[in-house]
Amino acid sequence: MSGGRRKEIIHHLSEDDLNRLLSESTDQKLTERLIFLKRVYKGATLEDAADDVGRSSATGTRWARRWNKGGLGLLMPNFGGGRPPKLDEQQQEQLLELLRDGQPWKKQEIQHLINEKFDVEFHPVYLSTFLTKLGLSYAIPRTKRPSRPENAEEILDERVSDAFDEDQTPHNKRSDDSEEGWIVDKEICTDGGTVLGFLDATHPQPWDNSQRLYTVDDPHITRPLVRPTSPAVGFYALSGKSVIQFPTSQTKEQICGCLEEIREQNPGKRILLVLDNFSSHVCEHTRRRAHQLGIDLVFLPVGSPDLNPIEQVWKSLKWEASPLIVESAAEYRALLTRLFEQLTARLSFAASWIDNHLSGFLQKLR
Repeated sequence: MSGGRRKEIIHHLSEDDLNRLLSESTDQKLTERLIFLKRVYKGATLEDAADDVGRSSATGTRWARRWNKGGLGLLMPNFGGGRPPKLDEQQQEQLLELLRDGQPWKKQEIQHLINEKFDVEFHPVYLSTFLTKLGLSYAIPRTKRPSRPENAEEILDERVSDAFDEDQTPHNKRSDDSEEGWIVDKEICTDGGTVLGFLDATHPQPWDNSQRLYTVDDPHITRPLVRPTSPAVGFYALSGKSVIQFPTSQTKEQICGCLEEIREQNPGKRILLVLDNFSSHVCEHTRRRAHQLGIDLVFLPVGSPDLNPIEQVWKSLKWEASPLIVESAAEYRALLTRLFEQLTARLSFAASWIDNHLSGFLQKLR
């Protein structure tokens, strides 16, 4: 079976009820949607189930969203009577393909495209509703780096799978590395389970205020000028203990010191650590020291910081800290430590990462 999404159907209908609806249906459009649902309930991906009834994967995704949101009421064809739609289903499919090829779009640009291609004009208020029903997202687009591979998520899947393969070969070692030093330290024990977490560095500043706050008169905050110069290096653990540190720099020696602290806080277990391709992370010195500590490094695909859930932790941390006033760099570090400990107690920042890349390995995190 081809790969695809299987977890988007959350609204439940019994098989007997589904078969009954199929036997009673006299509408061809409703019948094909019910067949689509039955295929998904039987284990087919959204893409395969849609293909079985002659529809695109985009249509299958749109049907799944309607079903999850409102069940049969939203899944039923809503053009059986009354005024016909301005764009029929075939035209909607064509519009989706046009939008996919030229995305992202402003709403005015979509209106112009519909006018040009289909000689149809939507009221501006209804256009937003129509685009939502069509399955479009309305959000600030993420910046995509030119160096990011098209199959970044597949590459990460493969690297995570390789990392869980507990053979005796040093996972961090590369073919052109020296042969010396690739031995786990004698005092390191890694047979008590697996800790998986995410490492990243950031430079939060105490004078950036990203929150909107209520004021009566002059909307400003008076705060002392505090300039922390050291980065914050965080380890966001899904299992085990999260760690935040403030090394003086991000040299390989300082990063290795951070790895040693992560190991100290998470004894007795193998550690899988997901991180980016910063020079001090990928150098042989760091990779060898990580191996000595019983830490296997899982490097993100190039140009893919969005695949590191700790980025969302940093975003929330900066937002929480931004309106608070501190008197010194030491006080600011203490504030960041407290906020980091609170935020990393949540798994919600990594929920989609777990679903996408970890579903087959959860039993190994104990």
